[in-house]
Amino acid sequence: MKLYIKNMVSIRCKMTVQQKLNQLGLHNFTVDLGEVDIQEGLTPQQRDRLNVLLLKSGLELIYDKRAVLIERIKNVVVELVHYSEETLKIKNSEYISKKLNHDYTYLANVFSESEGTTIEHYIIAHKVERVKELLLYAELNLTEISYKLNYSSVAHLSSQFKKVTGLSPTVYKQLQINQRKTLENV
Repeated sequence: MKLYIKNMVSIRCKMTVQQKLNQLGLHNFTVDLGEVDIQEGLTPQQRDRLNVLLLKSGLELIYDKRAVLIERIKNVVVELVHYSEETLKIKNSEYISKKLNHDYTYLANVFSESEGTTIEHYIIAHKVERVKELLLYAELNLTEISYKLNYSSVAHLSSQFKKVTGLSPTVYKQLQINQRKTLENV
């Protein structure tokens, strides 16, 4: 049985869900960002109890197919921007389409109607948050960050960063601002 979970965007979230499932006496499952595949049967009471436990942690079971699709799009973007170590050789749209087995135009329309923003703007917002994080760690220079996040150039990264934050990456780093958003709030 596959369950879908809203706001599940980090490894810590995955650990929280695993803990909640264990609390219910469930042990035969796999947890990925935004979804859980439970091998054993789940009673309606266990499902309701799981939702209560998840709500206490800021997570929530999703039942609506459209909401599940939106959450899956968000999780693919989070995975792509924050957790992927390889640089893409294909466009973001193609990657998302292949990952979710849907036409990108359909995904983009569903996402825009529901979220009030485009998938591309959502990706940019996440990339900017990732740039903030990498600048804060000070392990990579802007050229390396640009390459890591699949930007065509440092100028392109800087332009998008400034549009979103109002500051250039260099000024942001010099001011040592730590105004990062949590992933579920991007």
